[in-house]
Amino acid sequence: MILIDLGKQELTFRGKTYSVSTAKKGAGEKNGSFCTPRGRHIVRAKIGAGQPWGTVFVRRRPTGEVWTPEMDAKYPGRDWILTRILWLSGREPGKNRLGDVDTMRRYIYIHGSPDRAEMGKPGSIGCVRMHNKDIVELFDLVPPYTEVEIKG
Repeated sequence: MILIDLGKQELTFRGKTYSVSTAKKGAGEKNGSFCTPRGRHIVRAKIGAGQPWGTVFVRRRPTGEVWTPEMDAKYPGRDWILTRILWLSGREPGKNRLGDVDTMRRYIYIHGSPDRAEMGKPGSIGCVRMHNKDIVELFDLVPPYTEVEIKG
């Protein structure tokens, strides 16, 4: 099981802890809230296997670009989705699944981000951001349908 602690801004899997960055706006399940959803989830899909480190994703598809500081400067304030994606799906109807609280329909991921992204402090628009080296390591260890608990 993957455990994500919003208060500590940490993700733990198989005894290893990674520093992450979750939503600036805190915890919340509502569609359009830009918050990180709490509760029980699963990894519904793994996206990006074999893609180069720094691959830019838009709508879960690689754009063919690899992130650079120059691209970052060209699009200031963009919340980059890089390298790998673990797409989450809620397991608790009415809390984080179905209706206006559906984690999967909100496109909530665990994903890579630029090296400049500060971990250990909230900063995303809902997803769980990790450094690229960490998401590659986690991605390779996690099978589809791994349980995920987000607390906080």
